[in-house]
Amino acid sequence: MSFRSFDEILCKCKEEDKPFWRIILEDDMEERLVTEEESIEKMRQLYMAMKAADEAYEKDLTSTSGLVGGDGERIGRALSEGKTLGGPFIGEVMSKALKMGESNACMKKIVAAPTGGACGVIPAVLLTYEEQFGAFSQQMIEAMYVAAGIGQVIANRAFISGAAGGCQAEIGSASAMASGALAYLNGGDGESITHAVAMSFKNLIGLVCDTVGGLVEVPCVKRNVGGAVIAIASADMAIAGIRSRIPPDEVIDAVREVGESLPRTLRETGEGGLAATPTGKRITNELMR
Repeated sequence: MSFRSFDEILCKCKEEDKPFWRIILEDDMEERLVTEEESIEKMRQLYMAMKAADEAYEKDLTSTSGLVGGDGERIGRALSEGKTLGGPFIGEVMSKALKMGESNACMKKIVAAPTGGACGVIPAVLLTYEEQFGAFSQQMIEAMYVAAGIGQVIANRAFISGAAGGCQAEIGSASAMASGALAYLNGGDGESITHAVAMSFKNLIGLVCDTVGGLVEVPCVKRNVGGAVIAIASADMAIAGIRSRIPPDEVIDAVREVGESLPRTLRETGEGGLAATPTGKRITNELMR
């Protein structure tokens, strides 16, 4: 995909009188030299892979390190017992986000969205939306194109790698992609989509990548939950007509500037942040034995 700004996408939407998702679809067709049917089928396969990963979750499976496993089931059980405060939608989103992150840590098949460490955010919100709001399959595919277009602007304008820009680049990007997709599903136009992105990213700018033991487990898995919940709040704000005072493209630029300013110890080296706490160091030493 060739877009480097949201303004560029929105201008094209206006000029051609087409929705956000179709602009991204047609750009994919042009870049990969595929038909509309081929592009949609590829996106459908990705969405179905997310569903398959969710369904394949094993509640008794733990990662090799022993740090991750079973938490998605715990939230699901608490939800069914009426112990959670956020309601059925938020509760299920939290459960799915944990399950996907745990499956990644346990080396099961997931969809990098946009990365493995942030794989739980987009599936959690989209799968739960489809289940609880009765969305049609075509709507979900369109939402995936919206998320893809957002991700490409972020990748072109900043980064999606924790090693390059901290966890803001991974969970932040995933949350931004999910928030825009949710805004679209809830009836938002291009402006609402991009401002959902901006508000989501503004809540995660500066988030460091401080993997304990160098593994994509702690704190990565639980951050998927935070990213998913922020995506929902940001989409709701955008649909309500709230707008980011800093334009969406400028927010992405700020994310890039902050990421480039982060010290090496806070960019997936396992040397700073939570990884440098006494417990983080103890866990690292135990894993190295």
